[in-house]
Amino acid sequence: MSNLVAIVGRPNVGKSTLFNRLTQSRQAIVSDTAGTTRDRQYGKCQWGGKEFSIVDTGGWVVNSDDIFEDAIRKQVLVATEEADLVLFLVDVETGITDLDEDVANILRRTKLPVVLVANKVDNSGEAYEAAEFYKLGLGEPQCISAATGGGTGDLLDLILDRLPAENDETTEDNIPRFAVVGRPNVGKSSIINAFIGEDRNIVTEIAGTTRDSIYTRYTKFGFDFYLVDTAGIRKKNKVSEDLEFYSVMRSIRAIENSDVCILMLDATRGIETQDMNIFQLIQKNNKSLVVVVNKWDLVEEKSQEAIDTFKNAIRRRMAPFVDFPIIFASALTKQRIFKVLESAKQVYLNRKSHVGTSKLNEVMLPIIENTPPPSIKGKYIKIKYCTQLPNTQIPSFVFYANLPQYIKEPYRRFLENKIRENWPMHGCPINVFIRQK
Repeated sequence: MSNLVAIVGRPNVGKSTLFNRLTQSRQAIVSDTAGTTRDRQYGKCQWGGKEFSIVDTGGWVVNSDDIFEDAIRKQVLVATEEADLVLFLVDVETGITDLDEDVANILRRTKLPVVLVANKVDNSGEAYEAAEFYKLGLGEPQCISAATGGGTGDLLDLILDRLPAENDETTEDNIPRFAVVGRPNVGKSSIINAFIGEDRNIVTEIAGTTRDSIYTRYTKFGFDFYLVDTAGIRKKNKVSEDLEFYSVMRSIRAIENSDVCILMLDATRGIETQDMNIFQLIQKNNKSLVVVVNKWDLVEEKSQEAIDTFKNAIRRRMAPFVDFPIIFASALTKQRIFKVLESAKQVYLNRKSHVGTSKLNEVMLPIIENTPPPSIKGKYIKIKYCTQLPNTQIPSFVFYANLPQYIKEPYRRFLENKIRENWPMHGCPINVFIRQK
C-alpha cells in the first residue's frame, strides 16, 4: 500500500514548486498515457527504490481573505486525518507569521510524523536564519530551495526514514477489490449497506492500513470480492462535509488500493467538477471504472431519451476514455444494485483478458493496411507486427513501426478503439505503445 504525504503551509511559501520538484521524476513516465490531466494537486514520487503519493494542499484554497485562513486550517486538519506524514513548509524570507503559528499548533497535537521544511534557502546565510523556526516546536527545520532543488535529496531521505512501514494487506491477491468513490452525500454509504444488506454475519472485516481503512469481504450470490471502504463505514470527520479537498483526500487511498472503482454520481445534480477530480484520480492510477448514477428514483423524466442524454453528457466530460458501463440505480430502493456488482465483476475480468498474438495480428494488420498512419514529410509509416505484453497491470499492446516517432496521438487512439471493438475491454483502461521495429 502506497504511503500518502501531504504538503501544508500558508500561501506563497512554495508548496506547488516543491510538489513539482518532488513529482517530476514521475511526470515523464505519466505523460505516456492519453487523457491523464496533469492536475497539479496529486502525484507520485519515486526515491530510493520506494514510491509514495504526494498531495499539494495549496491547489485547493479559494483565494478570498475572510474564508482563506479558515480554509487553510481545515485543510491542515484533513491532511493530518488522512496522510501518513505531513511536510510543513515555511518561508525563510518572511520568517514566522501568525498563520504559521496556527498551523504549527494543529500539527503539534497530531500523532503523525511532521517534517518542518524551511524553503527559499539559497545560501548559507539564509540557513542560519532558518534557526528561528525552532520556535514552532516541531524540531529541526530542513533547509531546501524548491526552485533550484537544493537540499531536496536530503529531504526525500528523511521522508522515507520517517514514513511508517508499509502495511502488507491481509487480503488475498486473486480476489478483486472494488472501491466505491464519489463526492460527499452522493450515497456511498447507502450503496455499501445495500450491497452488504443487514446480513452482516457473512462479512469479515480486515483492518488493512494504518489509517484503519477496512476491507469487507463479500461472498453472496456467487460473488467473491473485497469492498474497499472510503467514506461511509469510517467515523464522520470533524471537518465540514462539503470541503472538496476532503473528498479527494479520502478517495486517493481507496482508489490506489482497488482494482475497480465504482464512481457514484448524483442523478439530481449531474456531473460536477468534484466528480471530475475523482475521475481524474481513477484515470491517473489506471483503474477500471463503473459509473453509477445514484438516486435515479428521484428523477421524474425516466424516458430512454433522458437516459441517453445523461449518458452522452457523462461520456463527453470524461473523453477520451468513454468505454465504460453507466448504470442508473438507486441505493435506497435497491434498484439495479445487483447490476452494479455484475458490471464491476465483468470489468475486472476484462482487465485480465489476454489476446493471442496471432489473432491480434490477423485482425489488426488488415485494419492498419486499410487505414495506415498518415505519412509525414513524404515518409510512409509501416506497422508490421503487434503483440500484447504479458503480466502488465492493465492490458498493454505494442505496435512495431519503422518510424514510431511520427505516429501521433489521434492514430494511437484509433488503434485503441479498434482493439476495443474486437475484444472485451469494456470499462478498463488500455495502453498502446508504438516502438521501433
